[in-house]
Amino acid sequence: MNLLTSLRYLVALAEHRHFARAAQACHITQPALSNALQALEKEFGTPIVKRARSYAGLTPEGEQVLQAARRMLHEHALLQQELASSADKPRGRLQLGVVPTAVPVAARFAAMLQAAQPGIVPVVRSLSSQEIEEGLENLSLDLALGFIGRLATAGPLAVLPQYSEHYFLVRRRRQLAGAAGATLQLGAAMRWADAAKLPLCLLTPEMHNRSLVDQAFAQAGSVVAPVMETSSVLTLALSVLAGDVCSVLPGALVGAVRSQGELEVLPLVEPEMVTPVGFIYLAKARASRALEAALGLAMDERWLHEVAWHSGALKN
Repeated sequence: MNLLTSLRYLVALAEHRHFARAAQACHITQPALSNALQALEKEFGTPIVKRARSYAGLTPEGEQVLQAARRMLHEHALLQQELASSADKPRGRLQLGVVPTAVPVAARFAAMLQAAQPGIVPVVRSLSSQEIEEGLENLSLDLALGFIGRLATAGPLAVLPQYSEHYFLVRRRRQLAGAAGATLQLGAAMRWADAAKLPLCLLTPEMHNRSLVDQAFAQAGSVVAPVMETSSVLTLALSVLAGDVCSVLPGALVGAVRSQGELEVLPLVEPEMVTPVGFIYLAKARASRALEAALGLAMDERWLHEVAWHSGALKN
């Protein structure tokens, strides 16, 4: 077994923090994974994985090997893309992390990128803000779409601002009678304090978007007690369609369910929350051909027009 393959297995173990799941992700058996890690330890002459019945982390030396492994695998991927690409036809995978509330925008971006550059294979992963920042810094992600207001201005991550999230109360329309094929209805503004009194389905507390929503309720002098919580933005929308609960969604998600005529959307005010969203990448890392193409599209006037419409169609 070659060194790069063994290093890839080590990275998978660090990401999944579980031997069986790491082996499954690598499409090998758990004994094969263990044998590869033991071969690494023999190669470097030091223990890499802490010995326990289940995964207990890496040794200090193992952490050093892990950092080197990520750099080596990143450089290997860059070289593969360089050799497979021509001057105007980049080829390769683009690992794109995205916060859940921006998934509709990221999906549109990935589709436009693939249409413009058929040799690029975007891999869109819905992740928390913390997972995104860690993924960019450890080189497991090439690019991300997330909340840029939480990033340190002097940090290692660079940003390309894209749009601002505006928030809406989404509920079933009180009167569903109407013409067939009716589309989502934009209602009058609602105060956050009034929304806090409704039966709400919100994201779980560890999600950054939930902290923003809680902040808005706090500024309105309200403490919200949701009747339902979820880590899935799809569940947010489906719970409103299926039951008597309401939810708070940003404009990008509302735009994704605009065809649901039984939904009513009310802009939330007092306070008016506006959250900047943008592309994020590791400035100090050498960009792959796929990342160069993605950053080019992110600054292209066609995409900027598209994202302005797609994310802000309900802003007014």
